[in-house]
Amino acid sequence: MVVGFNHNVMYKGEVFHVQTEDSGVANPFIVTLLYRGGTIIASRKTSYADIVAVSGLDKVVEELMKEQHKEMLRRLKNGEFDARAFPAAAPRPAAKPAPGPPPAAASPPQSPPAPQKKQDKPSSLDEVILDFLMAGDK
Repeated sequence: MVVGFNHNVMYKGEVFHVQTEDSGVANPFIVTLLYRGGTIIASRKTSYADIVAVSGLDKVVEELMKEQHKEMLRRLKNGEFDARAFPAAAPRPAAKPAPGPPPAAASPPQSPPAPQKKQDKPSSLDEVILDFLMAGDK
């Protein structure tokens, strides 16, 4: 019986931790948590109380856990949690300028950050694992 899965994954230059656990037949839930820096960014809890009497329950629960774990990784990779994971980067409403004279010395405009290049090959074990897990869905 598999108790859980844990993966550290690099996404947008930050380490995220995905953890999926089975609470057991006495409390038949599969719980998946997505962490960034010790903070829970997202969670999913699924009951399997309706199938506890099924033959081969261990294998069925293991497959449910794998799928839920991969789903959280897919959602992370698709950017679904970006607003929560990177709150400073989230767009904010424009503030109205305060009335008054312009500042005496304006600072020079800053150039935007260079776009990140997509790499042809994964550069870390985390990315290799994520690619492997994602490839199983195709």
